[in-house]
Amino acid sequence: MSKLSFRFYNDKEVRAVWGEENHTWWFCVVDIVAILSESENPAVYWRVMKNRLKAQGDQTVTKCNAFKFLASDGKKRLFDTLDSDGVIQLAKTFPGKKATGFLDWFLYSDNSIDGQSKKKAYALFESGLLKNMEPGTVKCLQQIHAYIFGGLYDFAGQIRSKNISKGDFSFAPYQYFYMSLPAIEKMPETTFDEIVDKYVEMNVAHPFMEGNGRSTRIWLDMIFKRSLKKCVDWSKISKNDYMDAMKSSATDSTGIRTLLRSALTGKIHDREMFMKGIDYSYYYESEDGNSDD
Repeated sequence: MSKLSFRFYNDKEVRAVWGEENHTWWFCVVDIVAILSESENPAVYWRVMKNRLKAQGDQTVTKCNAFKFLASDGKKRLFDTLDSDGVIQLAKTFPGKKATGFLDWFLYSDNSIDGQSKKKAYALFESGLLKNMEPGTVKCLQQIHAYIFGGLYDFAGQIRSKNISKGDFSFAPYQYFYMSLPAIEKMPETTFDEIVDKYVEMNVAHPFMEGNGRSTRIWLDMIFKRSLKKCVDWSKISKNDYMDAMKSSATDSTGIRTLLRSALTGKIHDREMFMKGIDYSYYYESEDGNSDD
């Protein structure tokens, strides 16, 4: 099964598929054209543009490969894709600041903490380590955090020993973790509502200095998988809706319950579902002033 990636530029999706033969990512051209052209019908725009480039002898067209992506009608269809070099060449054919802004985003170094930790999060599925963890425990959450951020933060997997806040909201005081974390661990998790209650409480605790949201969403899915034989299709939850719901969940969890319930799926062993979940989880943390860390 091909490894898919879902990346976001100004809230617009850029799909990519991993090519095993040449070990590189191939990016969906229609998604890129939709961003750079702002056309209401990017598929038609690309078809016309492709013919024009071909007539001009532009080498970009010859570098296209076809891969199957999920289309708007729910069926998998072939789409033109380009590797990184091809995307850069294509973007340069579009004039103005939009192309410059897109290229700045596209060329962003993957050696950042986010880039490196995301690779580690992907690898969790292949590692088999998740099968040996005990869902719902504090130790499990620490193991997830340690794997994702190991070598990137010196506190990877370690419960924080400082108080932290976000905006006007202060997370649980670390001085009481010796009582609060065991209490959260013992919370029941046999029903949907019980699992969400536990998730909300762990989010309020925010046991790590950084990386809480990304680790806890994997932890949540592990509980859902064991208890309900379900997991969350995070692609069905928009970033703004999720962030708003989580901000209010400490006093009113109605919003996050509604979002999670509507996004549950039975595809608990689906590799693509896990990878997509990682992409959306990191998208929630992307730079725009909104973060649950």
